Formats: sequence, C-alpha cells, structure tokens
Amino acid sequence: MSWQPSDDPKPGDARACDSIETVIVPRARDLGGFEVRRALPSVERQMVGPFIFWDQMGPSEFVLGEGIDVRPHPHIGLATITYLFDGKIMHRDSLGTAQPIEPGDVNWMTAGKGIVHSERTAQEWRHEGDRRLFGIQSWVALPKSAEEAAPDFSHYDKSNLPVVEGEGKTVRLIAGSLYGETSPVTTYSDMFYADVVLGEGASLPLPFEHEERAIYVAQGEIEIAGDRFSENRLLVFRPGDEITVRAHAASRILLLGGEPMDGERYIWWNFVSSSKERIAQAKEDWRQARFDIVPGDEVEFIPLPDRR
Repeated sequence: MSWQPSDDPKPGDARACDSIETVIVPRARDLGGFEVRRALPSVERQMVGPFIFWDQMGPSEFVLGEGIDVRPHPHIGLATITYLFDGKIMHRDSLGTAQPIEPGDVNWMTAGKGIVHSERTAQEWRHEGDRRLFGIQSWVALPKSAEEAAPDFSHYDKSNLPVVEGEGKTVRLIAGSLYGETSPVTTYSDMFYADVVLGEGASLPLPFEHEERAIYVAQGEIEIAGDRFSENRLLVFRPGDEITVRAHAASRILLLGGEPMDGERYIWWNFVSSSKERIAQAKEDWRQARFDIVPGDEVEFIPLPDRR
C-alpha cells in the first residue's frame, strides 16, 4: 500500500487502567469509495515494536466494475504485511511476482534496498458477486543490518499458519511466536502478530514477554480491567504488566508488538530508513525513474508527492 495523505490519528479514549499507555483512534479517509483508517504512525506513537505503519482497509463494498487500484509505487527499508478478513487483492512487484491474496493468507514483501509494487482488484474479479474488502496492511521497519537487503516476496497460505482454538476464541498466528506456537513467516526482528476472534464473554491473556505490545480492535467491543473499548482503537500497553482481554461482544482483535528497534527511524512517504540521506536518495531515484518496473503493470505509477 502506498502512503496516501491522511490526517494524523489522534488520542482517543482516556486511559482505562494503569497498564494502558496510549489509546489511538485512527481517523478515516475516503480514497474514492475505499476507506482507510491509519493508526500508526501517530502524534502519540510512531512505532510499536517494529510496526511503523498500520492501516485498516475498509470494510468497503465496491460497486459493480470497480475495485482497489493502488498504482505502482516504491518502498525501501521496510517489509509490508498484507492480511485480509474479507475480499482479495492482486499483488504485483518488480521481482516479477503476481500473487493474489485472500482472507487468512499472508503476503510479506521485503523492500530492503528497494522494490516497486502495485495492489489492485483484478479485472475479472470486478464483476463477481462478492466485491467486499476488509483487512490490515502494516509495515515493519527492518533492523539496520537488513535495511539494504535484497528485496524479496513471500506468500503464506492460511492453511500453513498455526491456529489455537478453544473456550470461545480462535487465534491465528500471523508472525512470530505466541501461546506455544510459531508462525512459518520469516521475520527480521523479534516480533509477534496475531489475528484473534473472540466470542462474547471469551477472555484472552496478552503475553508480557515482549517490551512493546498493542491490541487493535477491528470489530466488536472488548473489556480490560473493567473498561470497555469499541472498534477502531489501537491500545498500547506499558511493558511487563499482565493483561487479560474479555470480549464484551463478539469481537475481532489484532495482537502486535515486539522488541524496540535498534535506533531511530525516519519515515517519508513510502520510505523508511535509519538515515535521512538514504531517504533523500530514494526520493531522487524515484523521481529519475531508477527503480525497477512492475511486469504486467508498467504503464501507471504514483508520482513523488509534491512536499518536502
């Protein structure tokens, strides 16, 4: 996903319990029939573990013949994680990848020293009966040792992701390790990411091994220490505290976090780096068409924003 102009997310609910450091309420932006809510980066918080960008896509339903059209655009210094609850997207990139993603699958794209990709609704899908789209795209910053790694792309089918079920809850582990399971998704830093569906009244402990942890409420309403939080909230927790989440109503939440990054990160448009000079170089490389093209999507592209 390309960084589209959006209002900064703002702090939302008052902190409920002492364990909650920040509550962020993303502001919605309509990108032409396609709603995006951005929680990271925010005024209050740039990152949670390696997560430096967090967009909720939808829920949206396109009219017949329409769909998502994110034209080719570049990235450096990060990995994108695309995860859908509903709908499907066709990913293409400058490595020659052409990979559809459907609900429960994971598309992990490592930009490293530079990659270009597009995300669209395939033409043949635009006339099918189900034209909904709902999901999360996040970016994780790469450690300094991997910022200039060779670009790469991996797709993981949902059947290969660990699932923990019981007592009214289903946890699908997207990346990292939780609840005794480990995802096959290759990561570059110590992190965790999970999709959790809770039935009404079900509860779930949030492990405290990682220093930085957060919960994103995608649907429903949850309760922590007697205080309730509705959907479209990013709850960032203090290190070390034991947290138990209870679903006040049937809910879907994302667990995310990890260890702090190895130093400051700068973010400008679609570029993330520990070096301002490297971002300046990436700007000029895109302006001068020095990035590779996307096979099968060579005509259009997103121009460099007209801002510093």
